[in-house]
Amino acid sequence: MPRDRRAVLADAAIDVLARSGMRGLTHRAVDREAEVPPGTTSAYFRTRQALLTALVRRLVERDQAELEETGRRTPVPRDAEELVAGITALMERRLTGDGRRRSLARYACAIESVHHPELREILTPRENAGRDVVRAFLAAQGVGDAEDRTVTLLTCVDGLVFDRLVNGGGVSPGDVRGLVAAALR
Repeated sequence: MPRDRRAVLADAAIDVLARSGMRGLTHRAVDREAEVPPGTTSAYFRTRQALLTALVRRLVERDQAELEETGRRTPVPRDAEELVAGITALMERRLTGDGRRRSLARYACAIESVHHPELREILTPRENAGRDVVRAFLAAQGVGDAEDRTVTLLTCVDGLVFDRLVNGGGVSPGDVRGLVAAALR
């Protein structure tokens, strides 16, 4: 667990949001989840909006760290099947364990950002090493508009993760193969 109290509280808020939804995200619920004395979360984040903003910042920080680590560990795929395997592994992480909790929280925050544009600014996709790997692969395959195709491919992957979270089920390489093939056309 991170030593920084704000990070601990934001991580607890992510877990509360994933488990209980927006209505369940309260200062008291975060206090209980973080196992801190009542009023601690309120002392650090005076308003619900401040708590939600901290949660979104921490969520993006953790997602970016995961993607950067993935990008550093993963060389540019040599062929489409390696890219399919990499994307499938990322999707499996987003659908299980801590990744699932973060995914649920991320989608709840995305919906909330419709009413709170300041959250949308924080959630806006950023450059990261994982995205760079996909773009480099597509460019190496001769795709002329590699940037646009990268965005489209990753948006489709995100939609597939959302579908599996909402409707259940896992992900297989076959689910991803068609998306990669479309990006290569």
